[in-house]
Parts: sequence; structure tokens; C-alpha cells
Amino acid sequence: MEPSLARYIWSHTKRQQLWIVVIVVLSMIPYFLSFDLPKLIVNGPIQGGGFEAPGATQPFMEFSPDLPFIGEIHIFSGFELTREGMLVALSLVFLLLVIINGLFKFYINTYKGRLGERMLRRIRFELVDRVLRFPPQYFKRVKSAEVASLVKDEVEPLGGFIGDAFVQPALLGGQALTAMLFIMVQNFWLGMMAFAIVSVQIVLIPQMRKRLLRLGRERQITARALSGRVGEIVDGIGTVHVHDTSNYERADIAARLGRIFKIRYDLYQWKFLVKFLNNLLAQVTPFLFYLIGGYLVLRGRLDVGQLVAVITAYKDLPGPLKELIDWDQARQDVQVKYAQVVEQFSAENLIEPEIQTVRYEPVGALSGPLAAVNLSLADDGGATLVERVSFEIHPGETVAIVSTTAGGAEAVAEAIARLNRPEGGKVTAGGVDLLELPEAVTGRRMAYASSDVFLFHGSLRDNLLYGLKHAPLRPATYEGGEAELRRWNIEEARKAGNPDFDLGSDWIDYGAIGASGPQDLFAVVRNVLNAVVLSQDILDLGLRSPIEPKRHKALIDRVLELRNALRARLEEEGLSELVVPFEPGAYNKEATIGENLLFGVAAGPALADKALAANPYFLSILRRTGLGRTLYEMGLEIAEQALELFADLPPNHPFFQQLAFMTPEEIPAYETLLQKLTNKPFEAVSPADRAMIVALSFAYIEPRHRFGLLSEDLMERIVEARNLFHQGLPRELRGQIERYDPMTYITAASVMDNILFGRIGHNHPDGPERIRAIVTEILETLDLHDEVLDVGLDFNVGAGGRRLTGGQRQKVDVARALLKRADFIVLNRPLAALDQRAQGQILRNVLEEARRGGHSPAVIWVLSNPAMAAMFDRVIVFSAGRLVEDGTHETLLAGNGIFKELLS
Repeated sequence: MEPSLARYIWSHTKRQQLWIVVIVVLSMIPYFLSFDLPKLIVNGPIQGGGFEAPGATQPFMEFSPDLPFIGEIHIFSGFELTREGMLVALSLVFLLLVIINGLFKFYINTYKGRLGERMLRRIRFELVDRVLRFPPQYFKRVKSAEVASLVKDEVEPLGGFIGDAFVQPALLGGQALTAMLFIMVQNFWLGMMAFAIVSVQIVLIPQMRKRLLRLGRERQITARALSGRVGEIVDGIGTVHVHDTSNYERADIAARLGRIFKIRYDLYQWKFLVKFLNNLLAQVTPFLFYLIGGYLVLRGRLDVGQLVAVITAYKDLPGPLKELIDWDQARQDVQVKYAQVVEQFSAENLIEPEIQTVRYEPVGALSGPLAAVNLSLADDGGATLVERVSFEIHPGETVAIVSTTAGGAEAVAEAIARLNRPEGGKVTAGGVDLLELPEAVTGRRMAYASSDVFLFHGSLRDNLLYGLKHAPLRPATYEGGEAELRRWNIEEARKAGNPDFDLGSDWIDYGAIGASGPQDLFAVVRNVLNAVVLSQDILDLGLRSPIEPKRHKALIDRVLELRNALRARLEEEGLSELVVPFEPGAYNKEATIGENLLFGVAAGPALADKALAANPYFLSILRRTGLGRTLYEMGLEIAEQALELFADLPPNHPFFQQLAFMTPEEIPAYETLLQKLTNKPFEAVSPADRAMIVALSFAYIEPRHRFGLLSEDLMERIVEARNLFHQGLPRELRGQIERYDPMTYITAASVMDNILFGRIGHNHPDGPERIRAIVTEILETLDLHDEVLDVGLDFNVGAGGRRLTGGQRQKVDVARALLKRADFIVLNRPLAALDQRAQGQILRNVLEEARRGGHSPAVIWVLSNPAMAAMFDRVIVFSAGRLVEDGTHETLLAGNGIFKELLS
């Protein structure tokens, strides 16, 4: 990277910098004239210079230049104006110059802002581009948060300075040479006029600044999101390289930077529009001084000296000089920040840009053998992992790699995946060094999965298909305003040195997995999910998730059929009491008090969870029905009994799984609250404390908690309150709740809740498992299994996939590798979180699925259990960093080597 910030700026923006300097020089002409014009006004029409004779006139806008060697040339004789007319005309010229100077400043500042933001976008993209090209070993020495902070925060000041780098000294220096000193008004009446203008500024400008605050918040949020995404790329850089998705990440980053650029550019435009209007209002005062003050002089009500003193005291010269000093301080500050960024992003053995060049056309199969040639590997500290190893694996061959502790097998698998750069020797494919092959080849024709899994924040579907997103293969179609915005994004991306990849295009390589398009994709995905035994897990996630109505209309249309089928099945098996349905006129004893009061699902924050207890409208219903005091007393009883049972238990005690009223962290707060409320009348309790206590009663279920707090009379009163609540629901709350209706689908509820339309009885310990099994069978019978499975694929896995279990994450990684239909599939102890039985079952399924459709890839599997090697054509054994045995399972078992020892 260029070490000098000034040279970096000049190399990318010299044409723009020269253009804006020319504009600055031109702006000095009206700026100078605006200070010279008052002299003409005072000496001319105000003091009467040239108007001594009665009825005298003077030419206005006369143009007769006196040229050397030629003499005076008469071009335009001007307009003959009287003294009053000349005063009005010159004053209007002054106002025109003020507007011109303001427009110059508006253009210069906007241009500087746009230039700075483009360069900031360029710098950030170049830094992320270097992150994508860093060797994988580099990320063992750095923290992802630090890299993200450098990209987000450390270069932030550069954007504001880049536009000012050459323009600001020219502009401020020009103003310092041409400006004059002006200050506040000294005449009372003229001062009152100035005060009136300032009052308008005080009212108008703050109102306009509200949009600046909103844009500032948007800028902060989008920048924070960018930082999080960059952190994900850093943490998952191995996954990016293995799947050749670096260009997909570039498209994502470019799109995010485009959104940030637009917000910041809008911010600059509005910011300097506010400044323009502010300056315009401020300069209206001199215009009024000249016009009205001059008129008062003509009428003898104000002398010329007073007027001149007022005008000459209006402005202050040191301002530009102070700003010039500030600019020099900013220049030094950003140079230090830039040097730190350059130092942090300088690394050896960067991946060449050509290796990651986007490739749209299909890549041919790797038909040659995969070979390690005198391969030596070391860890980040320099310790030897593998020493001078050589072997060859042919296409279609299944190879099990078995290793003693620290034998080196995992390091070899990482080297094949290009995640560990060899210290000596090389890994070749068809005789070509893997490090010299484009990622478009290795990322498509080779697959890799390990126990160290990283999933990106997004849906399960996005993560499963991540390995197929190599290039924007099918452009998105845009019309109208969207098409115009897309053209604008392309133009700005190119000007900022960013790629113009469209993240909205279809990046999935359907041909690589044998699909003709999106319509065939689900069948392929389902086969892979079955192979890694993940289908049931995803089905369960689908049942527990709400759905997108537009995408799953078929499921919504058949929800009544599902409900009826479940009821019929339960009656058939004599389990009718297993599910207690919601009925509009009845209290559901298996549901919470809160669910019975609301009798619906909160679709917004106003009525969700504990916010319900503090909602003013809901509290008014409790007061009308007298339930406010009753639920408060119930909440006190629940708090006392819960604290008596659970207060002395450690936070990780399994009994807390039965505590639905409060979390272990909330127990101290409720202990303090109970002490505070002891012997305190209900009316004297503050609304906030009352809401905390009442909220405890909302989670109460009599058959589950058995505190004996729910009577028949109370249940009837709750149903009555429910009816009143829905009858008078205010307009602003109608969109915050979806009421239980046996004839409709509740979009805010999960699929399972919609099918049940009730609650499972707590008297049946195995009720949830039995219901889940029955619902799964019904979905298969009604041919809706795949529809719910598709809902499960929309499940958001969270940051790093943390919403999934370790075993589920590893299954997803194996499925992602299997989906690519690669020529060489490398699996590096990929299922370490599962038990041996599950590993064996998935291993057999994967070997079978890999050969589906006549495909014959080479499978290289680093095993956790040597006994599974019997399922492979060949076994390679590593010990102490050396290849010690290589043969079939039978031949190695017949010998007395390390493999036989490992099996024993």
C-alpha cells in the first residue's frame, strides 16, 4: 500500500482536485466583488458621488474596457439610473453576489464531500480486498474485531479529510487574502433587523438539523453492520477460500459500502444545504443594511459614518485563519492514522488477485491425481507438523486417513484445502501446484469440511448454498426507479474502484449440482440433508418457526386441514385430552394467564412479554374488571413462593428449567422489590413496580405450577376482561396482535402452534414428543413435509451459527461440502461433536450420496475412529508427522503396524 496519504490521494483524485481548485480560484472573483461593492454603494448613491446636480443620473452596468494599444472600446452604455435607482440596483447586485458566493460554497463543499466519501469507500474496499487475500495463517495472529475496527473506525477520519486535502488550504487562504473584518450591528434599529433575521435562523435551522440527526443515526447503524459483516469474513476466511466465494463477498461488501455512501452523501448534501441557507439568511442582513440604512441616510435619519461602522463591523477576518490551522492539525492526525492502517494491512505471501478473479463459465473436472510431493508443514509458531510426506490419491478413490495424536493428518487435510501453506514441497492436482490454481478451480472442484465450522449470520438455506455462490450468473431485472438506482450504483462503484457485482443477482451455480434451476434445487438439498441426518432437525426448526406468508401460501391455505387431521388422529388414538384447544368463550387451563388475557399472539413490541403489564390500555381493562389488584396479589404470592424455592440455588441448577416466572439473574431484583413492597398498600405502589409484579402472574399455569391460585371465578373474570380488551382495542394497537381464530392462520405464531391451535396438557410428560411424532406423520400423509422443511431452511442460525448445536453446525458443513458435487471431497474429522454410532451412519450415507447420479469423486476422510476405515478403498496412517502405512484395510489389519495398534 502507498505509505504516503498525500500521494495516495493525489494518485486517485488528481483530476478532481485540480478541477475543484479551479472552482475555488473562480469563486474568489465574486467573493472579492462582494466586499468591494459596499464602497461603491457608500461613495455613490449614498453619499451622492456623481449625483451632485439635481436630477443627475449615472450609467449602470456600463462596459467600456480600455485595452492596451487599442484604447477604450465602447461595448455597452448601460442603463441610466437616478440616485435612488442606483441604490436599489447596486443593493440587488450585492444580494446576487451573496447568492453566487453561497452557491460556490455549496458546490465546493458538496464536491469535497462526495470526493472524500468515494475515497473512503475505495480505501475500505481495498482493505477488505486485502483481508480476502491474506494467507489463512495470518488470521491466527490477529483478532477479527481489531481488523473490523480498523476498517470501520480508523479510516473514518480519512473520508472527511481527503476532500479538504488540497482544496481547503486554497479556499481558506483565498478568503484570508480577500476577506474584510465585519462584526455585529451597533445601530439599534438596524440591530433589531439583524435580530429578526437571527431569530428566523434559530427557528428554521434547528428544524432542518433534525434530518441531519436521522441521517447520522442511519450512518452509525450501517457502519456498525458493516463492521459485523467484516468480522464474519475474517472469522470465516477459510470457508470463503474453500468455496471460491471471495467475489460473492466482494459483491456484498461493495453493496454495503454503496448504501453507506448514499447515506453519507445525502448527509453531506443536506448538511451543506443547511449551511447555505444559514449563510444566506446571515447575508440578508447586509442587504437590508444597504437598502434600508441607505434610505435612512438619504432621508437624513442616519448619518453615513454610522452606516459604514455597522457594515464594516459585520464580519470577522480571523475565521479562515483559524480554520486553516485546524486543517493542518487534521492533516497530521489523519496521516498518523493512515500509517497505522498501512502497517496493519501489510502482510507477506498475499494471494495474487489473479487467483481470485471471477469466472462465469463452468470449470472442467480435475481429472488428474491429487498428490503431496515431499510435503512439509509447520504451525504458526514454527513447530514441524508434517515432514517430507509424499502420496497420491486418484479420482474416484475413497481414502481414510488415520493418525496418532499429533500425527499430522489434520494438517495434511488443511494443506489440501489450501488453509496451511507448505514449508517445503507442495500439493498438486494433475501435476499443478494447488497454490497456483485459481480459486475458481479449487473452490468448485474441491470441497472441504472440518470440525471447526463457521456459519455466516443468515438462514440455514444461505449457509447450505454458500459454496455454490461463485459469480453473479443470472442478472436481476430492474425497472423504473430501481433500474435508475442500479445504474447509479454501478457508476459510483466504478468511480470508487469497487467491483460492480450485483448482490441481487442469482449467484447459485445450479449446473454444478445437476439442477436446471431453482425449481430443482430443493430436491437436491433434501437428498443431502437426509445423508447427513439433518432433515428431522430442520423439520423441527420449521415447526417452531413463524413463516413468510408470501413464500408458503400452500401451507397457510391448508392449516385448517392440518388442524382437523390432528384432532382426528388424537381421537383415533384416544388422546383427545392431550391438546386443549383455544375457544373464544372459554379459559384454556393449559395456557398461561397472559395468553388467556391476550387470546392471541403479539405481533409487535407494544403487547409482547412484560410490556403488556405496563400498557396503558391493558391496565385500564384490568381496572375496569377489578383484575389489577387480583393479579398483583397473585404476583406477590408467586414471587414469595418462587424465591422461597429457588433463591438459594446456584444459577445453573436444573430446577431453574421449571421456573417460568423469572430468570436466575432477576431473583436479586425481585428479592429487593418484595422487601420494598412489604405492608405497602396497592394504591401506593408505583406503576413500574406494579407492572413487575403483575407480569409474574402472566406466566402462571395451574396444572404446571400447582400453587392453587386459579379459581373458576377468576377464570371467568379473565375471559370477561379478554372480551372487553378486544371490543375496545384502539386503532394503534390493532396491528400489534393477531387474535386466535380457529378459521385463520396466525402469521406471528409458529407452524406447530398453528397446527395445535391450543396447548399440550401438562399431565402428559411425553406429550410434546408424541405430538411431534404425530404431526410429522400427518405432514408426510398430506404431502406437506417438504413445505415445512422449507420453512426450517429459513431459520436464522445467528452469529457464527450459535443458534444451532455443535453437531448441527458440523452436519451443515458436511452437507455444504457434499452439495458442491466436487471431484475431491476432503473431510477433516468433520463430525467430532457426534457419537461414534451417528458418525458411522453419516459416513456411510455420505459415501453413498457422493456417488449419486453416476458421480465418482475422491473422498479423503480424516477419521476420529480408525474402525470406520473398513468402509474405504484405502487407508493412510500418519504418526509423528510421517506417513508410516499406506494400503487397504485388509492388508494393514494383517500386519503388525501402527494401524492395528490404533484399532486395538
